[in-house]
This record gives sequence, structure tokens and C-alpha cells, in this order.
Amino acid sequence: MDAPPLPAFSYAFQPIVNVAAREVYSVEALVRGAGGEPAWHVLRQVSAQDKYRFDQDSRAAAIALAARLGLPHHLNLNFLPKGLFASPTAITSTLEAARRHGISIECLVLEVTEDEVVDDQAQFAEQLHEYRSQGLKVAIDDFGAGYSGLNLLAEFQPDQVKIDMKLVRGIERHGPRQAIVRAIAQVCADLGIDVIVEGIESLGEYQWFADQGIALFQGYLFAKPRFEGFPEVTYPA
Repeated sequence: MDAPPLPAFSYAFQPIVNVAAREVYSVEALVRGAGGEPAWHVLRQVSAQDKYRFDQDSRAAAIALAARLGLPHHLNLNFLPKGLFASPTAITSTLEAARRHGISIECLVLEVTEDEVVDDQAQFAEQLHEYRSQGLKVAIDDFGAGYSGLNLLAEFQPDQVKIDMKLVRGIERHGPRQAIVRAIAQVCADLGIDVIVEGIESLGEYQWFADQGIALFQGYLFAKPRFEGFPEVTYPA
């Protein structure tokens, strides 16, 4: 029996910028409807039994679109870690799509969120080891939003940590958040993990993080997502 068709979808792209170098480090692929509708419009049409198939197929589609647009840097792709156990081709199909479209594996970054990571983090790390040895990178998205972050870093060290925007919002006026973020940044520095600050919307937020020595940012202050295209970036003076 044939699998039911997945909903029509496409992608928007939002840059991750290196302000020290004043260049785009990567672009994150954000799922959209075929006409640019928001992600929830697409995801609500995906049944629970099809979510891993959609997760896998959508990454291949994002890679194809990014290649067609002339991807000049890294590409961040969302990934459901439990798909590793649901399908033996969860990652291999992504790597095959990259090779097919002429994108180096070293340019791919798989993003997972704290609460998505499987309970057995050591097994998760072991499953990814072979792919990471080939150059594939892994990022923990929305870091600081859940309760397992430090345990996760103890068991599995990603290549990147993206600080959750709830910690970012108005941080220049919020001492407790500042203390938490400084601690996260220090742990990441000690472990050799790159820190990306996402959700930056104001100069005040940006300046506080820049003063801490952080260089990688993502947010509306720099560029909003562009449907089926790479947006122009504005850098703070």
C-alpha cells in the first residue's frame, strides 16, 4: 500500500551572520507552505505516523532549493533525532541529497532542540559519530528553554549551541538572564562549542552579546526570512 502524499511545502531562508567578519556564516532552512504560508500551516497537515518521513523528505527538498539558489556557505537544517531510530536512512538520505546537488557534507548543520533529543544521549552521540567524522555538524537549538541542557552538554557535545530567544529578549535590562547566558557561554568556550544567539531584534540585545565577545547572530535585526531566497543582511554600525 502506497504511503499517503505529504502536504505541499517549500522553504524560507534566514541568515546566521558572523558580525566580526561581517559575513553570512550559514542560512537556516525554515519550512513554509507552497505559497509561503507559515510552518504551522504545513506541520498540522502531517500525521504523527508520517512526521519522520516528512522530516527526512523535507531536508532533501531544502538542500535542493538551497543548491538551486547557489548556496555559498553552511546550511542549517531541522532534524528530529528519534528519526535515527525510526528510519535507517534518516541521515544517509540527507547526505545523498547533498552529494547529488553538489553541496559538501561539511556545509551541513543538523539542528535539534533540547526536548527532542532522545533519552539515551550517549546512544544518540554514538549514532551520529560516523556522520560527524565525515564533517557533518550538529547544533542544539533553543538552548536554555528546557531542563536538560547541562546534562546534554555533559553527555553529548554539539558543534553549536543556539541560545533560546526567551533568554535573549531584553537581556540588556535583565541581570539574572545575563548571569545564565554568561555561564552558558563559558561552558561552551571550555568545550569548544560555537555559540549562536538567535532572535536578536534590537540594538540593545545585540550590543550586550557583542560585549561578551559573541560573534554569531540570527534575528530580525540582521535579516528576516525570505521565501525561496537568501535575504540581504543589514549589519549594525
